[in-house]
Amino acid sequence: MTVQGSFSAPDLPFPIFQISQTARRYLLYDIDTVTWIRRTHNILGVFIGALPQSPQQNVFLGLPLELQPEEAILLVEKGLAFIVDDFQSHRKAIKTPSVELANYKAAARKDGYAAAKAVVKHKQLRTQEALQRLKGRQAVPDTDNTVKKEDNDASIFDNPHESSSDPTSLSLIPYSSTPTTSYPPILAPSEQASLPLPEVNASSYALFKHLHSFGYFMSPGLRFGCQFSVYPGDPLRFHSHFLATSHDWDEEIDLLGLIGGGRLGTGVKKGWLIGGAVKNSDDNEKPDPTPKDDQSQELKKSKGSNVRTFCIEWGGM
Repeated sequence: MTVQGSFSAPDLPFPIFQISQTARRYLLYDIDTVTWIRRTHNILGVFIGALPQSPQQNVFLGLPLELQPEEAILLVEKGLAFIVDDFQSHRKAIKTPSVELANYKAAARKDGYAAAKAVVKHKQLRTQEALQRLKGRQAVPDTDNTVKKEDNDASIFDNPHESSSDPTSLSLIPYSSTPTTSYPPILAPSEQASLPLPEVNASSYALFKHLHSFGYFMSPGLRFGCQFSVYPGDPLRFHSHFLATSHDWDEEIDLLGLIGGGRLGTGVKKGWLIGGAVKNSDDNEKPDPTPKDDQSQELKKSKGSNVRTFCIEWGGM
């Protein structure tokens, strides 16, 4: 049985936020976009947002989603996204007020009032239920102390300044909400103004794109000592089948590295996969008459190259 979830496609192209000029980390903040690229384009990324009450834990992580550089390049190449500077884009939007922005803030404030009123009504309902339980037990305890005990497990997000007597009180302070998308929407920049693509090894991107074209999902493979953990479907449903590492076509591979990778892959019931783009014999004979930077040239070569992959397993285990 297939369960169809309700998710909406984002407005294309959508922005990928580069949060640092030096670290070059690429983030997505919108849950609809994250869901859409995962279900439609097999892009996983890694959640890096921590819980407010437990910032040191790394088990239950949420938004934002950090993309691998190869994932960001693939989305830009397909025309689905564009890269913007996070700081500059938001700073420009904040300093440029408009009627639409004012209406958006008014709507957000209205939603905050509605959320605050709903919480107050819920607390009043709990108080009434607690009083009814006390009457049912035919006991006469201190009502104020009992109600306080019932409210000890109130939500940590309760507003301490709200009025609990009248949900429609004018002194009610609206709850604040943190939007996950920029408003007004960030428009795609011109080709000249767009930020450069992430810097990655050409063989790494070639292998990533090759496996992605066959419908595989890929996540960072650091825990297994490889570049990518390759899944035949969504990792929520499947275990990974391969541990992938890229190499240049003329690169010498250490024999001990092959043996160690094969033993590791077999030990965790996966295949150790190596691959790279086949080097064409005429690459050095016909250079590009309009060369750009080295990064763009290498990625351009890897797009149309034939990628070869080999899977190594240890037969003695």
